[in-house]
Amino acid sequence: HLINLSAVTAGVKDVRAAIDEARQQPGKPTILLVDEIHRFNKAQQDLLLPYVENGTVTFIGATTENPSFEVIPPLLSRAPVVVLESLSESDLELILRRALADKERGLAGLGPKVDNEALSYLIRAAKGDARLALSGLEVAVQTTAADASGCRQVDLQAIADAILKKSLIYDKDGEEHYNLISALHKSLRGSDPDGALYWLARMLGAGEDPLYIARRMVRFASEDVGLADPRALMVAVAAQQAFHLVGRPEGDLALAEAAIYLATAPKSSALYEAYSEARQQVQERGSLPVPLELRNAPTGLMRELGYGRDYLYPHDFPEAHVPMSYLPEDLQHMQFYQPKSRGYE
Repeated sequence: HLINLSAVTAGVKDVRAAIDEARQQPGKPTILLVDEIHRFNKAQQDLLLPYVENGTVTFIGATTENPSFEVIPPLLSRAPVVVLESLSESDLELILRRALADKERGLAGLGPKVDNEALSYLIRAAKGDARLALSGLEVAVQTTAADASGCRQVDLQAIADAILKKSLIYDKDGEEHYNLISALHKSLRGSDPDGALYWLARMLGAGEDPLYIARRMVRFASEDVGLADPRALMVAVAAQQAFHLVGRPEGDLALAEAAIYLATAPKSSALYEAYSEARQQVQERGSLPVPLELRNAPTGLMRELGYGRDYLYPHDFPEAHVPMSYLPEDLQHMQFYQPKSRGYE
């Protein structure tokens, strides 16, 4: 027994009704198919748990989103995830040729004749989406006039006119957002300017907030380039400010310039590692006392207590430097910053 719900329109009442319906099928298994399961909120998904657990229903959820983000962990743990990938070009060709040859459910009754160049273009443009491919083919055939023999000669131009510009797959708060920014970050870290430019263009073309990308590049300049090239941070900040000044599309070039600079700059994680270690010591050891020689002594009592007494003023020494430790006593042995032998470091 199959019960089909759409999470777009269904609510708690519909879920309860589906469970009651399943209970009225003694000895007969019930499949509960919930389309667009990501549209159910946490409470609605929680409602399914006991009935999936005790076998009242066999649950199938369909979603175009990443279940890791949109489906609650208890429900995920009770249902294996099956990933439906984009179709291959050979799959799409098979589907389209079937549509052209089928008189009942396809387009054969309209007398279409699609040349190979036009079909190849449609297959590439569909990018693995059979629905887009079939829709484009149908529009192209129906909008092409038949000749005297009743044949519709569908050429490349007819296909191109039939296909609307396909929006780039992107979700600002979901998996693809993180996939693309990860690809950009890893291209920069891997010193690949071509990869960096491609992923930058993908994100900008899909409607990502350019200032979000700029902020990530500013972070990258400190985290992955660091003091191997201190100018990287200046370039990244300048790109962010330049975008503020001129906006799009001119500002995109400033981001592209920063991306190439960051990709080709020498890389060092020494700054990131140094600060991470210093922060860890703060978290583990808490508020260690400031050594007396480093303390400020604005009052007589403080001076009597030894505040600042043994401080060595660097400008009193050659090269304005005197060897002494500026760390708390318990951390005298620590060296957080370990320069690498790259770039300015």
